[in-house]
Amino acid sequence: MIELNLKSHVLHLKSIFHISYLYNMRVMAFDYGTKRIGIAVTDPLQIIATGLDNIHPNNIIEFLKKYLQTEQVERFIVGEPKQMDNTPSQSAPHVKGFVNLLKKTFPEMPVEMVDERFTSKMASATIAQSGMNKKNRQNKELVDTISAVILLQSWMERKI
Repeated sequence: MIELNLKSHVLHLKSIFHISYLYNMRVMAFDYGTKRIGIAVTDPLQIIATGLDNIHPNNIIEFLKKYLQTEQVERFIVGEPKQMDNTPSQSAPHVKGFVNLLKKTFPEMPVEMVDERFTSKMASATIAQSGMNKKNRQNKELVDTISAVILLQSWMERKI
């Protein structure tokens, strides 16, 4: 009887895991810049953040439409540029325009802002510690992508 009861619990847990796995979706983060947008995504279980790509702002909507045809994304995270005194930085109007574009194009998709202070410095430090050669360390596209990963990781840590 105990063995039968244990088997039913295992089957129940498997069915719960299977159902919850089907509904897990990625989260996508953006480090917006007027020249490049660094993009990072989570895995479907939202455990790992990974750099995805760098896209020119003029091509971002086309890129997202294509990406969303094959991957399920739950929400967008956008880096919020702030100064040390917590006031918006010079790039804030550009980011606000990008957020408005996302909301207009993907009205069903929640968009959250995450403080992006120090993400570029943290990304540069991460690259410097990686042992890459000087040319790769100065790659601004790589910095933007890693900045997006850091934004996404900070969002993931905050939601725990």
